[in-house]
Amino acid sequence: MNIPNLLTLTRIVLVPVIVILLIQSSFFKAMIVFVIAGITDGLDGLLARVLNQRTVLGAYLDPLADKALILTSFVTLSILGVIPSWLSVIVISRDLIILVGISVLVIMDINFEVRPAFISKVTTTFQLLTILMVMVFLGFGIDFRAHAIDDIIYWLTALLTMASGFNYIIIGLKMMNSTSSTGRH
Repeated sequence: MNIPNLLTLTRIVLVPVIVILLIQSSFFKAMIVFVIAGITDGLDGLLARVLNQRTVLGAYLDPLADKALILTSFVTLSILGVIPSWLSVIVISRDLIILVGISVLVIMDINFEVRPAFISKVTTTFQLLTILMVMVFLGFGIDFRAHAIDDIIYWLTALLTMASGFNYIIIGLKMMNSTSSTGRH
C-alpha cells in the first residue's frame, strides 16, 4: 500500500460521508467533504507520477473511486430534487453502457486496454463541476435556479456525457469488428 492508493481509498470512504451529509441537509459540510475528495483525486494521480508509485491496484481503484463519487452524488442530489432526474439517468446509463461493453469484450476474449478518451476526461470534469456547483450553491444557501446557470451546466454535462458514451460505443464496435474480420473469436 502506498500514499496514492491510500488517498484513493480515502476518497472511497468519503463517498458515504457525503451522502449522509446531503441527506441530513448539511450542505456546507457535504461541500467541504466533496472538495476534500476532489483534492485526494488530484493528489493521488500527481503523487503516483512524482513518486513513481503507479500500481495495478491504483489503476483499478482510481476510476472506481471517481465513479462512486460521481454516481452517488448524482443519485443523492437527484433524489433530493436538486439535480434533475433525467441528468442522473444519462450519467448512470453511460457508465452502464461502458460496463456492458467491457463485459462483451471480455466475453469475446478481445484484448483491450482501458484508457479514458479525451472526451471522457472532459465529461468527468463537467460532471464533477456540476456536482461542485450545486454543492457550493447549496452550501452557501444560494438559489442557483434563479440564475438559469443550472440549466446551461446540466445540458452541457448531458451532451458531453452522451458524446462520451457514443465515443465508447464506436470504439467498442471497432474492436469487435476488427476481431471478427481477422477470424479471431
